[in-house]
Amino acid sequence: MSETDPGHGTTDAASNPSVELSAGGVGPWVGELPDDPHYDPELLAAGDTRNVIDRYRYWRMEAIVADLDERRHPFHVAIENWQHDMNIGSIVRSANAFAADTVHIIGRRRWNKRGAMVTDRYQHVSNHPDVASFADFARDAGLPIIAIDNVPGSVLIETFAFPARCVLIFGQEGPGLSPEALEAADAVVEISQFGSTRSINASAAAAVAMHAWILQHVPFGPKA
Repeated sequence: MSETDPGHGTTDAASNPSVELSAGGVGPWVGELPDDPHYDPELLAAGDTRNVIDRYRYWRMEAIVADLDERRHPFHVAIENWQHDMNIGSIVRSANAFAADTVHIIGRRRWNKRGAMVTDRYQHVSNHPDVASFADFARDAGLPIIAIDNVPGSVLIETFAFPARCVLIFGQEGPGLSPEALEAADAVVEISQFGSTRSINASAAAAVAMHAWILQHVPFGPKA
């Protein structure tokens, strides 16, 4: 189904009827080339195999980022990075999928990007050397820090009202959030579990928490 942008008409691959829309990508543009500046001439000529939605097929990376900047949600995501956690890339990918404003990496600047599947190119990512500097940023930006961890005193996510503007912070796989991060948090929220395992994968927990925010703050109507 074609995706139409009210701002500048139909600007995705669906406007080219000779192109098959596919999760695996599309081939070279067939027919008269569009003159819309969103499009990348090289992609039009060679095809677009990137992992992007149909709306952004053949678009320049800068054009995609600019368009996302008009659509991002007001929640942020933060991740403690002390051990090169393999989950960081997957969390960045989920943040992109849910249109988080920015991902904040706390600790090591370098992180394993494999799980991000290059979505970090379209997602704003910033670094903070430690929890204290991150907490200063959040306070100055007026962003309540919502820690996601199953520790004593935490509130069930199913009963928690997420602020519209906030930052969700996640810890390392295994140890969870550091004591400093928990101390800096305005609230600590845990995801209800019903099986035998003590915790779920950090990237899975991040996706659940982001979607919980979405359910509370994004209006949904009948799908066209």
